[in-house]
Amino acid sequence: MNAIASAVIAGLLGLAAQALPAVAQEDLIFRKSTVWKMLTPDDKLAVYGVDDPVVEGVACHYTIPEKGGVSGMFGVAEEVSEISLACRQIGPIKFREKADQGDVVFRERRSLVWKKMQIVRGCDAKRNVLVYLVYSDKLIDGSPQNSTSTVPIMPWGGTGEAPKCADWIK
Repeated sequence: MNAIASAVIAGLLGLAAQALPAVAQEDLIFRKSTVWKMLTPDDKLAVYGVDDPVVEGVACHYTIPEKGGVSGMFGVAEEVSEISLACRQIGPIKFREKADQGDVVFRERRSLVWKKMQIVRGCDAKRNVLVYLVYSDKLIDGSPQNSTSTVPIMPWGGTGEAPKCADWIK
């Protein structure tokens, strides 16, 4: 019975994963120790970079604390919710496909089950600005911790008029 239940759950998770939108892959830029631990890994701040998977020409960098100690060493620490975010135009903006307001750009678990961090994207059509929001949510209590970054869509290198984000948001 347990094998059948496990197979059903695995199948449902596989179907759910296929239904998710394109999500960026992160690149570790560097880590900086913040709290020294004698026999276990230190607490650190880690800086990661991600490229928007739908909007070519935009990159985001975020900084998250990473717990050290015994729980951090074995990957079972519940990480704190403080996350900072900065997104910039790094080349000509090209939309690969239409997207919804609040689509997920990047998602990462911050604990075994209860908490995840997400970067989502929106469009301020009036100002032609992409708006990125990073937040952590906790299944039980939620979390008010968040950070926002904006990317004004500008012409790049004499390529003509900049695209309008409103044309690409459903």
